[in-house]
Amino acid sequence: MATRRGSGHPEIQRLIASIEKDGSFPTVALLLGPERFLVERAISRLRAASLGDGPAGFNDDLFHGATSLSGQKVVSAARTLPMMAQARFVLVRSVEAMSNDELKAIAEYVAAPSESTCLVLTAEKLNAQTSLAKAAAKAKAIWAAQPMKGQQMRRFAVDEAGRRGHKLTPKAAEALIEALGEDLAAVDDALERLSLYVGDGQRIDERAVEACVSRIAADTIWQLVDSVAVRDTRNALHAAGSLLADREPPLRILAMVARQLRIVAKMREALAARLSDEEAARAAGAPPFKARQLKNAARRFTARQLGAAFQTLAEADLALKGAKRGDALILEEAILELCTGQPRVRERIPRQVRTYR
Repeated sequence: MATRRGSGHPEIQRLIASIEKDGSFPTVALLLGPERFLVERAISRLRAASLGDGPAGFNDDLFHGATSLSGQKVVSAARTLPMMAQARFVLVRSVEAMSNDELKAIAEYVAAPSESTCLVLTAEKLNAQTSLAKAAAKAKAIWAAQPMKGQQMRRFAVDEAGRRGHKLTPKAAEALIEALGEDLAAVDDALERLSLYVGDGQRIDERAVEACVSRIAADTIWQLVDSVAVRDTRNALHAAGSLLADREPPLRILAMVARQLRIVAKMREALAARLSDEEAARAAGAPPFKARQLKNAARRFTARQLGAAFQTLAEADLALKGAKRGDALILEEAILELCTGQPRVRERIPRQVRTYR
């Protein structure tokens, strides 16, 4: 069984595949990790498999984790017998928000679950020392839902195209990921539109991606990264403005910049290890034909500059998710900081330019 490197837990994709293959479902599943798309897909498959054709609303319970949520209340729902269905479905979202005392009741249940209930727990992070984490690990009930990177993303795109009856060419997969980044939901949505665009059973190639996918242009992202590298504030803001004008969310723009810089950092390390340009590109998680562009980018950044850039991006990511100020303003401040190396720069370029028109 495939496991997520470093976690020791099976990947959630294996759980999804198992359910889709024979309709079987576990009595307990702790979906652990931040990859929401896969978590939601697993929840959907588990709900359908456990409830079957039973009457809607009679056999499913939903709880949201909080310090006030009673673990015993969750257990009582899980112990209730199903009504006109093969099993009950009990979902507890964000279980990590519950108090340790309340988690103990659920941990005891996990050790001896009801055979007529599918209990699903979700958590982005969960302390491995909690009673619930230990009980779930012992029961082999933890499924890792971590973000995909590099080759995993390309494999995901190819597999999702295959689900729809299409062959996705390697260059099309790369173009799709460059366009949308490591956003599984966006890639899945794009593949649905591509499926309709090319028609049943047809191949999806790079031209179809270019024609159909409303995307963050890879060239514009590289323009932004290159502008940051040479401290060209005006061109960096212009590149960001063109992306915003295409109605790309600031959080996605930020994620794409972070992804490209991670690739640059890996390329820099690979070149320092005396790998060939093509081998270095592969080690960085990019196809060999990107080697020249990546090598040029790697030469423009020092390790210190990359470290500072990642710190800036992390702070901007938190600010965007907090949404206390305008998203475009937060993105602009992050770009200014990346270009100048000065935190929270308040200077602005003229308003007619800052509107990105």
